[in-house]
Amino acid sequence: MEHRQTYGNTREPLLENLTSEYDLDLFRRAQARASEDLAKCVWKHPPGDEIYRKGSISVFEVDGKKNKIYCQNLCLLAKLFLDHKTLYYDVEPFLFYVMTEADNTGCHLIGYFSKEKNSFLNYNVSCILTMPQYMRQGYGKMLIDFSYLLSKVEEKVGSPERPLSDLGLISYRSYWKEVLLRYLHNFQGKEISIKEISQETAVNPVDIVSTLQALQMLKYWKGKHLVLKRQDLIDEWIAKEAKRSNSNKTMDPSCLKWTPPKGT
Repeated sequence: MEHRQTYGNTREPLLENLTSEYDLDLFRRAQARASEDLAKCVWKHPPGDEIYRKGSISVFEVDGKKNKIYCQNLCLLAKLFLDHKTLYYDVEPFLFYVMTEADNTGCHLIGYFSKEKNSFLNYNVSCILTMPQYMRQGYGKMLIDFSYLLSKVEEKVGSPERPLSDLGLISYRSYWKEVLLRYLHNFQGKEISIKEISQETAVNPVDIVSTLQALQMLKYWKGKHLVLKRQDLIDEWIAKEAKRSNSNKTMDPSCLKWTPPKGT
C-alpha cells in the first residue's frame, strides 16, 4: 500500500487525506482511494517474523529500521486512538510486536506494542494499543502478558514506559493484580519475598509494591515490609476466573519461537 510521507510538516500524512473542514466530500474520495489501495495490496499479514502462533492468533516481530514505512503507518494509526501518542516517524530504535487473528482472508490486526531495542530503564513496552473492535475481549491483557513473556526469556524484569494513559493504567493494574494473586495462590513457602515474586513474574519490584499497597497486602512491621496473603481476595479472584468467558485468551509460552535480537 502506498502512503505519501511528509517530513518536516506537522500534519500527519495518513490523516491529511481523510480530514478537511471545507470539503467533507474528501471522506468519500478517501474511501474510494482506500478501496483501490486494498485491491492492489498483495500482503495478507504484517512484515517481519512470525514469532508466536496458537490457533488463529499470531504475533509478528517487526523491526522499525527494516520496515520503516509500515511501522510509521502503525504509529499514525495508533494516534487516532491514543491522545498521548507522540512517536510517528522515529521508529528505527524500536521493535513492534503485532498481534493478529487469522481467517481465510488473511491476518487481521488486533493490536500491537512497541519496545525500545536498547532500553536503559528496562522498559518492556513503549506504546501499546488494542484496536477498538477487539477491546473488552481479553486481548489487551494478552498483549501485556506477551511483553512480560519476552522479558522472562531475556531474563529481565520489565515495566511499561510512563506516563500511561488512563485506560493503560487501569489495564496494567488489573494485570499486576491478577499476576500477584495467582502467584500467592500457588505459593507454598513460609516467607514471601518481593524479589522472588519479581524474578518469577518479570514484574518490576516497584510495580509489585504499588499493587500490594493498593490491595492492602503490604504491612510494615519491625523495620521491614511483610506481604500479607489475603485469602479473601484470592478466593474472589478464583471465582471471577471461573466465570470468565475469555479465560481461554492466554499466551502459551510453548508457542513462542523467539530469541532476543542482538545488534539491532
